[in-house]
Amino acid sequence: MADFLVIVESPAKAKTIERYLGKKYKVRASMGHVRDLPKSQMGVDVKDNFEPKYITIRGKGPVLKELKTAAKKAKKVYLAADPDREGEAIAWHLAHSLDLDLDSECRVVFNEITKDAIKESFKHPRKIDMDRVDAQQARRILDRLVGYNISPILWKKVKKGLSAGRVQSVAVRLIIDRENEIKNFQPEEYWTIDAAFTKGKETFQASFYGLNGKKKKLETEEDVNQVLSQLNENEFSITNVTKKERKRNPSPSFITSSLQQEAARKLNYRARKTMMLAQQLYEGIELGKKEGTVGLITYMRTDSVRISDVAKQEAIDVIQSEYGEKFVQQTPPKEKAKSGKTQDAHEAIRPTSAMRTPASVKPFLSRDQHRLYRLIWERFIASQMAPAVMDTMSVDLMNGEVQFRATGSKVKFPGFMKVYIEGNDDQSDEKENFLPDLKEGENAKSENIDPKQHFTQPPPRYTEARLVKMLEELGIGRPSTYAPTLDTIQKRGYVSLDNKRFIPTELGEIVLELIVEFFPEIIDVEFTAKMEKDLDSVEDGQIRWVRIIDEFYKDFEVHLDKAEKEMEKIEIKDEYAGEDCEECQNPMVIKMGRYGKFMACSNFPDCRNTKPIVKEIGVKCPVCKEGNVIERKSKKKRIFYGCDRYPSCEFLSWDKPIDRSCPKCNEMLIEKKLKKGNQIQCSTCDYKEEHQQ
Repeated sequence: MADFLVIVESPAKAKTIERYLGKKYKVRASMGHVRDLPKSQMGVDVKDNFEPKYITIRGKGPVLKELKTAAKKAKKVYLAADPDREGEAIAWHLAHSLDLDLDSECRVVFNEITKDAIKESFKHPRKIDMDRVDAQQARRILDRLVGYNISPILWKKVKKGLSAGRVQSVAVRLIIDRENEIKNFQPEEYWTIDAAFTKGKETFQASFYGLNGKKKKLETEEDVNQVLSQLNENEFSITNVTKKERKRNPSPSFITSSLQQEAARKLNYRARKTMMLAQQLYEGIELGKKEGTVGLITYMRTDSVRISDVAKQEAIDVIQSEYGEKFVQQTPPKEKAKSGKTQDAHEAIRPTSAMRTPASVKPFLSRDQHRLYRLIWERFIASQMAPAVMDTMSVDLMNGEVQFRATGSKVKFPGFMKVYIEGNDDQSDEKENFLPDLKEGENAKSENIDPKQHFTQPPPRYTEARLVKMLEELGIGRPSTYAPTLDTIQKRGYVSLDNKRFIPTELGEIVLELIVEFFPEIIDVEFTAKMEKDLDSVEDGQIRWVRIIDEFYKDFEVHLDKAEKEMEKIEIKDEYAGEDCEECQNPMVIKMGRYGKFMACSNFPDCRNTKPIVKEIGVKCPVCKEGNVIERKSKKKRIFYGCDRYPSCEFLSWDKPIDRSCPKCNEMLIEKKLKKGNQIQCSTCDYKEEHQQ
């Protein structure tokens, strides 16, 4: 039997760590928490200082029994759960279950699963940090008090299976508030005047700026006509040329929220998928016989952008080797102040070794793992690279009192942009715009003056990335809560995703309205953000956790009593589908299921007939000529098109068919989605039509 027992959370991590520690150490996995509050009851004694009642989680008996047997035979037990509050709590529960001395130095933490980091961490074991445990307990008990008190009321008054929580309710509120903004948005008219200019053989673009040196907004067509009427032919004089050099600094290495946002933008990954893949990369990947199982990235639940000096030096070595000395960052940019508290418990998310390039580990990773690892590696390397240098140019052109302005930029030195450029939600990354060498006093001619009418657009619906960013900015939740929160609000049917954007459901609006009326503090953004700060204070040892819960519960109990007595029962009526059941002739109704809406017989449970809701696009099937083409969704929610006579007819298309034939070959036309808009193309020949914006 080994001298030392090390307990981690997952088997993958256990396998990696055991190889580093050697024969004297036996590493076993607890498979996450072994104790928790019971599912069947509140499990919190509100009359006895909110004392929690912990029980062994169902199914964990055999695991716990095995750990107890191993612990009795070992000289010493080390608890090496994840380096966050949740990991600290798991270690504490394990210590209780295994009868370990809580004052012993049995806790080991590491930010990365590499040989050096693991061996170093075992040189410095410490006691379990009870302040961190209490912060986790406070969150768990707080969420239990909210969920297990409000949810039963919603079951009685609305429908079974509903839930309410501090973070999820705020997330739903943000989505509904945004939807209301969009509904109430009043578009405002505005105009632009663009023009193509020539100077000698060179051409460039400029836009109307103002009159007589003052910027002017064009709000109506009358404003435009007034400007155009002041133009004297097409000769413009260049009155001002401003050239500047501008530096653009790289983004810091990822934290949890920025990783989720960037993976959504660049890889089209949902938050849950991103965290699942990151967990796999952190716990260890088999890299062949030479290296064995290695953790490829540092811990992925973090809100700190700090990077160790050793990691920085390794990145510098890679940059010097691959790109040259001039690409190395000489003066690190000042870090932006973060709202709320950055826990800084561990580093930013980075590769455990910059030397493991994405290309070198690609043979050992799945496609999805490799794409995420490459994103993390490139972001980290770029964060240690020199700023990009942009040459910018601004040119003013005058015709009488009418002023046009042209702006351009080009990359003088790419710096970090050689490796990585951060994405954004509007998909409008900075692009080069060259202007010819223009000088003051010279003339240019306008070739084509093009006035256009526009209308202001409502704010966009939240994508997962936008919502995570907003929750972080408001101080709602912590790195570990974002992905499960987004999952929960969809599973409960409060919101749905349409074209990767959140739309509230009728059920979500009903539930939020009730919570706003009877539990206003739960969805109050400032209250929820303050609660997060209070939990941080518990972790710092400044406040006792019982005090926070007690202050919250005094008011909450009053609201609960009022809701029980005054909340009216709401009947959500089924929406008729407009057709009858083919089995019993009763009307079909629209129901909300786990995967969205579907049709079901209103005579349930006597008749259990169900069928999917199909969306016809008004096109006859090009294969069988009898069926209609309908819109369908794959298991991964991707839209495709098929014949409604399937499986008799197996016509399928990822592109939307058009209700006319190709004028060139008479085959099916399709609508192809492109970055610059949609384009109608032939499915067979090379026929194409103009882009549709």
